[in-house]
Amino acid sequence: MADVAYIRSLLKEHPDFPKKGIVFLDIFPLFKQPRAVETLLAHLVHHLALSVDSQVDVVVGLDARGFLFGPPLALRLGAAFVPVRKRGKLPGECVRASYVKEYGEDIFEMQADAIQPGQNVVVVDDLIATGGSASAAAELVLKQGGTLREFLFLIELTFLGGTKKLPAPAYSMIKIDD
Repeated sequence: MADVAYIRSLLKEHPDFPKKGIVFLDIFPLFKQPRAVETLLAHLVHHLALSVDSQVDVVVGLDARGFLFGPPLALRLGAAFVPVRKRGKLPGECVRASYVKEYGEDIFEMQADAIQPGQNVVVVDDLIATGGSASAAAELVLKQGGTLREFLFLIELTFLGGTKKLPAPAYSMIKIDD
């Protein structure tokens, strides 16, 4: 697809970041190009129109890059936006879920009244690697009675198998195999 190739062409590679042996794909150059952001959003909306068989009520964005395209995606869908943040960053009563990262354990939180039982939810983030943070977000959605419809990622590191751990279908615009 031309839009996928266009978006991929704008990602900048940073070898040995954040540690030696990792090639980091930087999504921030996309946001220097309004056309790229429009292309990304249109692509995701079109994908959801074909894949999700019901109205999306809530878009959940993961801390921090899911915050970049989660809110405008929610606006396009006529849905609410709900942030998932690292522990201690949200006011009020929160529900929590822990997950394992490559360098230890972390905790995600969502405000306790953010999702109503039965609401249809899509989770978005920039990247899926091992699936730990996305799985924790799923746990938060399910704790509040939400119905997970799909996970959306800009980039998937397929060799790490993260989407296999998720309790709902996943779509990745760009797949990296090695």
